[in-house]
Amino acid sequence: MLSREDNRRLAELERQLRHDDPEFCVRMTGGFTARPAPSRAMTVSLILTAIVIWTAAIILAVLGWWIAAVIGAICATTVASTMTYRLVRHRSDSA
Repeated sequence: MLSREDNRRLAELERQLRHDDPEFCVRMTGGFTARPAPSRAMTVSLILTAIVIWTAAIILAVLGWWIAAVIGAICATTVASTMTYRLVRHRSDSA
């Protein structure tokens, strides 16, 4: 595992190489540009966040706090939509 300073130096060297000899970089990557891998932890955290917010919205609705329940449901739907958009975009980029 590289230290933070080593990672910074490696990224700097990579940027310099891409600037100096882009043809070499294309040959070494097989014609593909490097993209960072999507974070699986981010997807899991979005799923858990949506579940928690929806649960809170349901509890608030049962307690009769309708305005808070609607706001919670809108927030949970926004989180779920964001997650869906990221997953669909990632799949279309990989195809």
